[in-house]
Amino acid sequence: MHERPRTAPEVKDDGRAETADERADRNWSEVLQELRVLQTGTQILTGFLLALAFQPAFADLDDVERAFYLTLVVLAAISAIVALAPVAFHRTVFRHHAKPTVVAYGHAALITALATVSVLLVGVVAFVFLVVVGAAASWISGIALGILIAALWAAIPFALRRQETS
Repeated sequence: MHERPRTAPEVKDDGRAETADERADRNWSEVLQELRVLQTGTQILTGFLLALAFQPAFADLDDVERAFYLTLVVLAAISAIVALAPVAFHRTVFRHHAKPTVVAYGHAALITALATVSVLLVGVVAFVFLVVVGAAASWISGIALGILIAALWAAIPFALRRQETS
């Protein structure tokens, strides 16, 4: 059975001379570009974490540090899975005229991936500080990095967006 092509949902006009399908294609290209950037960072962090388990000093970790490390490994895997989800979804609905849905799904997955990667970044830095310097330095570095991420990834962009729309 042949499905009827779906039309893209109405989107606020941003002054571009493009059809809804062209906008969906452009938005999907932007999502893919952002996925590439995010995936590279996630792969580097994941590789770093996986390599740690094979270092001689890994045997010196206590139970809390091992649990922290394993939590970070799972978080790295979740981050990679979430960041790749839009690609898997796109493959599933390929040629089903669902590009606007793919773009919306990709957007949601990217926001989720950014959230998981932010926690992963804070966790990796806090873990390194915990092992190298101690618990106090771990907390300080984790909190400082969390504040920096919140400012650069959320507060400033939202403030600038609000300024643009007013």
